[in-house]
Amino acid sequence: MCLPIWPVRPPVVTVERLDFREMKQFIAFVIKETKHILRDKRTMLILFGMPVVMMLLFGFAITTDVKNVRTVLVTSEMSPRTQQAVERLAQSEYFIITQTVNTPQEAERLIRSQQADMALVFTQNRVMQMMVDGSDPNMATQWTNYAQGVLANMQGSMVNSKMLHNPQMRSAYNFVPAIMGMLLMLICAMMTSISIVREKEKGTMEILLVSPVKPLMVIIAKAVPYLVLAFAILITILLMARFVLGVPLAGSLFWILAVSTLYILLALSLGLLISNVAQTQLVALLMSAMVLLMPVVMLSGMLFPVESMPQVLQWLAAVVPPRYYIEAMRKLMIMGVGFGEVAREVAVLAGMTVVLLAIALKKFDVRLRW
Repeated sequence: MCLPIWPVRPPVVTVERLDFREMKQFIAFVIKETKHILRDKRTMLILFGMPVVMMLLFGFAITTDVKNVRTVLVTSEMSPRTQQAVERLAQSEYFIITQTVNTPQEAERLIRSQQADMALVFTQNRVMQMMVDGSDPNMATQWTNYAQGVLANMQGSMVNSKMLHNPQMRSAYNFVPAIMGMLLMLICAMMTSISIVREKEKGTMEILLVSPVKPLMVIIAKAVPYLVLAFAILITILLMARFVLGVPLAGSLFWILAVSTLYILLALSLGLLISNVAQTQLVALLMSAMVLLMPVVMLSGMLFPVESMPQVLQWLAAVVPPRYYIEAMRKLMIMGVGFGEVAREVAVLAGMTVVLLAIALKKFDVRLRW
């Protein structure tokens, strides 16, 4: 007796249908998470309001630009050389000639009484001396540098200087790449970690992990909306930098976006790692603030040069990801260099991304594994 041989469905067809069904479920998870984010008006206000506010603050209010420095001239006669210096200082937007005195003692008295910020002393031997209010060392250094730059090419001067990449010496050129590094790191890492921890608190993470979609796909689906939002924020910052603050995009836009994509993936990996440790949204928020905010502001080179820090802090700054991204953006955006000049920063960011992502996935629940 021969048993009938039933036709067997080719396994390829089954796999294709299964993959297509999983892809539909993955897209459904992405849409669900996107709708959840868009429904939260306060989150959307923070995500897009914070970049705009910070760009305006650092571009116009919180600035280190030198303007309207009250300057006193110390000279006994108005020689052609002195007249040339006066004209140069008066034509610049940095200095205001308030008055002229005969002796350095009078100028020092005006500075001590807060009636002047600096004095320019002309002597008989064609030497110029600057007296500056040093109560704020940073501003005093900038005033001196700006005055030297304005007077550098005077007739009879031995100094001939040229300011590259930022001839107007505007602080926005320095702050825009720094703001990009800080905002992308805070938003991507913080919001991703809080989003995943929120599912833990509600108890819905267990339901998601036992759904037909692979657990790893669930985590990726939750990160995809923040990846898209990060790109939207990046485009917003670049448009404001170019058309509001007048910061040039001297380098290749392709490489600016490519390096930013790598940095965003790094930030998302860090957010996933934080979500492994934190059990509540408050803990995730505090960890993000402690791990990200202070190091980004203090050790990334955003406000203070890393090279001037103590050696211990320089070692700590070496493991702060925004430092390398900010350096790369300054080179690409302001200096207009090619990819070869930022290869070191890109290699460091890529290495950090691989390490953080590997640790995060390893520490995640065993159900996230294939």
